[in-house]
Amino acid sequence: VQLVETGGGSVQSGGSLRLSCEAIGYPYKSYCIGWFRHTPGGKERERVATIDTDGEIVYADSVKGRFTISRYYNNHTLDLQMNDLKPEDTAMFYCASQRGNCPLKLASWDYWGQGTQVTVSS
Repeated sequence: VQLVETGGGSVQSGGSLRLSCEAIGYPYKSYCIGWFRHTPGGKERERVATIDTDGEIVYADSVKGRFTISRYYNNHTLDLQMNDLKPEDTAMFYCASQRGNCPLKLASWDYWGQGTQVTVSS
């Protein structure tokens, strides 16, 4: 299983970025997949948005209405469209995947990408 993230960068407050994750080497349809982030002051990675095997989408309250997660089965990719970015969104963003339904516990996610940095300036 390999997850490769692209699309991070620097943007001013109110701007937009689109992240993409390519999932390689596993039965994509059978796995939950999602985005997490680790902020500079955060103790651990936090869930941003996930898509379960049945298509259920869950967003963190902090990103609802601003971020949109999309899963594409034809090319095994997962995108995160981020609009109205705020300085507090500055973080390393990670794509993660797990066989079956999306786990509630962070430690239960087995597969992680290398991360892509998002920096939002005020």
